[in-house]
Amino acid sequence: MAGNLRRIVPAVIRRSYALKFGIVLLVLGLSVGTLGIAATATLTESVEETVLEEQENAAIQEARAIENWDEQNEQLLMSATNAPAMGTDDEEEIESYLQHSYSDLPEERMNALYVDTTTGEILAGADTDAETVSELEFPDEAALEDDLSEHTVQRTDPYAMPDELGVAFDDRPVVSYYIGVEEDRALVFTFNLADRSGEMLSSRYHMSQTDSGTTVTILNEDGEIISDDAYLGYEDDRESVTFLTEYEDDDGLHERALTDGPGATRIDEAPSETLHEAPYDFSPDGYVVGYHTTEDGWTVLVHTTDAEALGFVDTIDQYGTMITLGGVLLIGLFGAVLGRNTATSIDRLRRKAGQMEDGDLDVEFETKRIDNIGRLYDGFGSMRDELKRQITESEDARAEAERERERVERLNDDLEQAATAYGSVMETAADGDLTARMAPEEFDNETMQTIGTEFNEMLTEIEATVETLTEFATEVAIASEEVTASSEEVRAASEEVSESVQEISDGADRQHQSLQSVDTEMTNLSTTTEQIAASSNDVADIAERTARTSRDGRQAATEAVEACDDLEAERRATIAEFERLQEQVDQITDLTEAITEIAEQTNMLALNANIEASRSQRDDAEGFSAVAAEVKELSQDVKDAADRIDDNLEGIQNQTDRSAAELERTSEEIERVNDLVTNAVAALDEIAEYAQETNDGVQEISAASEEQAASTQEVVAMVDEVATISEETTAESETVAAAAEEQTTALTEVTRSADDLTGQATLLSEALDRFETDADATAGVDADGLAPQLDEGGATGASNPEEVAFEFDEEASTAPDENDREPSDIEREETEAEREETEAEREETEAEREETEAEDDDSFTIVD
Repeated sequence: MAGNLRRIVPAVIRRSYALKFGIVLLVLGLSVGTLGIAATATLTESVEETVLEEQENAAIQEARAIENWDEQNEQLLMSATNAPAMGTDDEEEIESYLQHSYSDLPEERMNALYVDTTTGEILAGADTDAETVSELEFPDEAALEDDLSEHTVQRTDPYAMPDELGVAFDDRPVVSYYIGVEEDRALVFTFNLADRSGEMLSSRYHMSQTDSGTTVTILNEDGEIISDDAYLGYEDDRESVTFLTEYEDDDGLHERALTDGPGATRIDEAPSETLHEAPYDFSPDGYVVGYHTTEDGWTVLVHTTDAEALGFVDTIDQYGTMITLGGVLLIGLFGAVLGRNTATSIDRLRRKAGQMEDGDLDVEFETKRIDNIGRLYDGFGSMRDELKRQITESEDARAEAERERERVERLNDDLEQAATAYGSVMETAADGDLTARMAPEEFDNETMQTIGTEFNEMLTEIEATVETLTEFATEVAIASEEVTASSEEVRAASEEVSESVQEISDGADRQHQSLQSVDTEMTNLSTTTEQIAASSNDVADIAERTARTSRDGRQAATEAVEACDDLEAERRATIAEFERLQEQVDQITDLTEAITEIAEQTNMLALNANIEASRSQRDDAEGFSAVAAEVKELSQDVKDAADRIDDNLEGIQNQTDRSAAELERTSEEIERVNDLVTNAVAALDEIAEYAQETNDGVQEISAASEEQAASTQEVVAMVDEVATISEETTAESETVAAAAEEQTTALTEVTRSADDLTGQATLLSEALDRFETDADATAGVDADGLAPQLDEGGATGASNPEEVAFEFDEEASTAPDENDREPSDIEREETEAEREETEAEREETEAEREETEAEDDDSFTIVD
């Protein structure tokens, strides 16, 4: 098409830009003028159509509003019939309900009535003093009796209801809704049509009470006004009331609305007298009216003056014509001036652009013009500068990309090396070797250094804790063995007590038999004084052995009580050890939680690596993905190792609970044995008293031998008394022997419980042996770790025999060196020396006590 145009246009015109520009201006001026006039006419017509459509929409909206209002009133009435009060025959209750719910009705409410449909009598109601519906001019009174529905709300035609106050107006424009409640009862709601004017969308009173140039009227099927936007004149005076007045329809608007509606039309004459007078005062020279008829036959007419509805159309027509003519003149005037300058500037710009196209990026684009041509010069200059900058940046970007690629490759290699090294350490630690450590200082990546440092700290804490548990298990095993040894000693002492008591019992029997012989000899008076003396000496020997045996039994029983007390102290110390073991297990649980948290952080690191891989180039992404997968796998191994540690700790916890329960039963058995031994001591004390009494009796027998002739009967009586005492001694000895046997049985049970405790401690040690640490298992731990010491009794504990010094520092990671252990060894040796000195003093005290008892025995003589 462009080629055909060139063939048609003469060469003279084609070679002259100014001539072409003049022809274009001429064509442009004619085109602008034609288009301006056509556009103005089209715009005027379009705006007018838009106004008519808006007017039609206004009528439709008002019609829908009145339909919604009508439907709302029906729903209110239907809702009231469903109230519980309406289901009763209690008129007072119905009256109360109507009075209470009346305030919830819209402001247009006039009354609410409960009516007898047969007589029209108002049985209950709100806001009325009438007694029948006839007094209220109710138009459908006959329909209440003949055509009443209990399921459908019915509506009356608009009617004038007498105003019960009658101050300003004799009646009010209303419409009523009614429905059947029972066979001969109905519920009626009445609403004021005038008050509804304030609800109209285009009401001039509703729009800040200003003259909007719009009037709305609603007509019934007979063409009578039943509602409007001016309150039907009830806001003015009686002469202004328009309710049920005929709408003067000279233009056939009502008929057109009933047959063709909805629609809108423009009327170029003054409105009818109905609109011209109050309360509407609508008197323009021309107006636009929109109309629409509701489903119930009410017609809505919306009137708007031409000045308000179409004033903009006239303005557009006038100004459109003026602008068109002015545009044609301006095009002709300025076109000639601008054409030449534009052509010159464009030619010069074309030459400079050609130079830049040839590769000369130093060409100058300078001009004094600031219009579009000047900006075009600036644009070419900016384009030249931008080309220079882009060339430089592309070269710099290529170099930077190469450097970045090399950096990413180095970072990828570092991460792979770190992941491999860390993975090896984690696998070693997971296999139980807690001496393995990472070397974070070998890597430049800060994140990998942080992970390595935190992992090393975690392994250090786990290693210290495992070593502490191992030493603690060893101490528990030693304490259990000492408890077993003590139990064996107490059991041996109990057996000695039992043997001593048995000897006492045998001696008592022999004493009893001897006394029987003495009694026989004294009764017959045929035994000589030498025989009596010999018998007395035998009795004295037996009494002495009885007293000595009583003392030995009492001493053995006392030692048994002391052994029970020591055993109880060791039992309390063992319980304290188990409590501290529970605390250590809790600390290990915290460490396993820390391991799990580090594993989660490692997973997050793997996720970050995947994200970084997605952002990097394809080759780099594969390296990042491999590193992320390796780190994720290692974190999962760490988490599994933490779970296995947690399972082992749970087993240790269960074994500790069972050991504690066994110790509790052992404590109860020790208390019972202690009671039995105490009873044995009391019995031996009583035997000693009886032996002393026997000794006294023997002395009396010696005295009686000298006074043989005069005191035969007294000696017989004394011998009888001694025989009785000997019999009681025999019975008490048997009781003591039985108690000693029970004590032996109980101590056997204590020994068995201690053996069980030793086995459980061994199981604990075996569970901890799977971990390999750097700490010296044979050396003690100073104040930085676990510091057990031996008390005077040789058991594990502090200076107090009933307490165990067990301290743990969470920061300890390795066993103390030899210098740190020297003070503890010296203190332990001093404590051992003090214990030996105390033991020697106790033995000396015991020897002195035996010497004193021997002296007491020597002082006991039998008078010959």
